[in-house]
Amino acid sequence: MSFSSMSKQQVLDAGDGEGEEVMELIPGLPEEVAEKCLLHLPFLYHRLFRTVSSTWNRFLTDALAKPLLFPHAAGAGTAATGSVPFLFALAFDPMSRRLQCQALDRFSRKWLLLPPVPGGAAAGSFAVVGLPRRGQIYVIGGVEEGGDKAVTSVAVYSAARNGWEEAAAMRTPRGYMAAGEVGGRVVVAGEDGEAEVFDPEAGRWSPAAPRRGAAVARYDAAAAGGKLYVTEGWAWPFERAPRGAVYDAAADSWCEMARGMREGWTGSCAVAGGRMYIVAEYGEWRLKRYDEARDEWRMVAGTGVPPEVRRPHVVAGELGEVAGGRRRIYVVGAGLDVAVGTVSAAASAAAAVPGVEDEVVEWEVVKGSAEFAGMAPCNAQVLYA
Repeated sequence: MSFSSMSKQQVLDAGDGEGEEVMELIPGLPEEVAEKCLLHLPFLYHRLFRTVSSTWNRFLTDALAKPLLFPHAAGAGTAATGSVPFLFALAFDPMSRRLQCQALDRFSRKWLLLPPVPGGAAAGSFAVVGLPRRGQIYVIGGVEEGGDKAVTSVAVYSAARNGWEEAAAMRTPRGYMAAGEVGGRVVVAGEDGEAEVFDPEAGRWSPAAPRRGAAVARYDAAAAGGKLYVTEGWAWPFERAPRGAVYDAAADSWCEMARGMREGWTGSCAVAGGRMYIVAEYGEWRLKRYDEARDEWRMVAGTGVPPEVRRPHVVAGELGEVAGGRRRIYVVGAGLDVAVGTVSAAASAAAAVPGVEDEVVEWEVVKGSAEFAGMAPCNAQVLYA
């Protein structure tokens, strides 16, 4: 449904005033074309663009917030939505000892401070999940700062509104949980195996199948292909192989993670273009991709993460492919320095040479401002906004 084809009552319901006449979004352009033009406007400047006219204000407010009125604004990727991927980072400021949310402006290549994250959970105790297609970030649960009491609270950031609000609380208090987006819903799983699922459309949590067996401590987690993968990673003194579990959302069931996946998962995982990659935590921080058919993590050709990007670091990947079937991965390091990795098919891939990497990564570094020197990132997400 285009903006111009909405009924007058729908327009009035969407607007701020009563009885306002419908004006063209961009005079002289068909409304479908004008809508696509406005959907290309960077969300960081929506507050400014809303002052252009009441019609722009209504459209920019509702295009992402009400996807049923604007179905072409709810799909995935730039081709479907006109939206572009933005990198978001949650980082702790050592001066204020508070969690900050920043977004990287693709055009100026500078970090822009967003509204503060509500709540006071201890560092690392909460989970963060992004819903890229909806332009939302969820900060979930955690343990109270200075105590050991887990909380149920959930806060959600909306790029459409550039603000935070309270979401429905979890059914059970949780801290240090694994979480991810599976099929447009948020799945959280505690170390004890209890799990629940949040449906953003319905705005409520429901129980998920519990995971049986020994506890799996959260080291890392990733969601891909309708499944949530949880691994506890290797731990000194390496007396046993790490445990891992996989939640299948369609079947609402858990199974043990494949041996090659859990034993080779030795870094932070990012999903880009449907593929799972890890940035190895040892050596040169080389990039590896998981090959499900072989049940192994395969080295990606190219160099490791550039040394300008230092620990602690977090990783994120773009939902879809970029031009030419490439995939993009971000590594956000201390001081909010960013390594942007573009993964493409290697020249040797066509020949399918055994033992030779079939992908290659090229890195570019975006330096953070000097004022961010002490910032320690704890999570990164890519949203389409």
